[in-house]
This record gives sequence, structure tokens and C-alpha cells, in this order.
Amino acid sequence: MSADQPADRREAARRMADLAASARRGEAQAAQVLIDDFLSRVRERGLAPERLMATQLDGRQVRTDKVGWYLNKKRSVAIGEGGEWYVLVVPSSALSRFTGVKLAASPPEMVVGRGGRDGESGDLEDFLQRVLDGL
Repeated sequence: MSADQPADRREAARRMADLAASARRGEAQAAQVLIDDFLSRVRERGLAPERLMATQLDGRQVRTDKVGWYLNKKRSVAIGEGGEWYVLVVPSSALSRFTGVKLAASPPEMVVGRGGRDGESGDLEDFLQRVLDGL
């Protein structure tokens, strides 16, 4: 094994990480285009946002500081009224049961529920359409 192999491996790993980050940014940009179109359409149809609730890891529901539209039946992902992407599963906290939680937006994804085991995953466009159709 030559002395350059560890450096070559580090460089290859860095390139792979850069490519993965670039792919995530591209996916988020494409998803945001769909979300922005959704916001226009939801407002045209007069579909009002609702107060979002989050689910703690212990299964308890807590208030959040945001309003928006839930994307799935489990209510674990939502779009905020400004086009933000919210994952509504939060760490458990006894205090947040009384005070609620402050949500931070995440980069949007083209696949809702990716990797989830609840059987409710699919293309973002399909989930947005379900909200528009009132399903």
C-alpha cells in the first residue's frame, strides 16, 4: 500500500460527499418549485392553512408556532404558509407539552416519507395534489 492511498481515499470520500450535497440542493430547489406552485393554487382555491401540531417521539401531540397544510395522513410533514417544509416529529419534552414547540424549516424533498415504514411515501407532487383535491 502506498503512502498516497489514504489521501486518495479521503479525496474520493470528500468528492462523494460534495456530490451528495449537490444532489440534495438540486432536489430541494426542484421541490421548492412545486411547493411555490402549490401555494399559488391553494390560495386560488381558498384553502386556508391550519395550526400545525407536532408529534413527540413519545407519541404525544404538541402545539407549534406555525400554520400550514399537512401533506400526509400521519400529519408528520407539512408545508408552511410561506412555502416552508416542516417535519412534524420532534423530540419529547415535558415542558413543550405546555409551551408548544418552535419549528425550524428543513430543505424540501421530492419524495414524501422517504425511508418510512408506514407505507405512506411517494412523490411530492402527488401529495400536494391530494391537499388541493381535499383528500
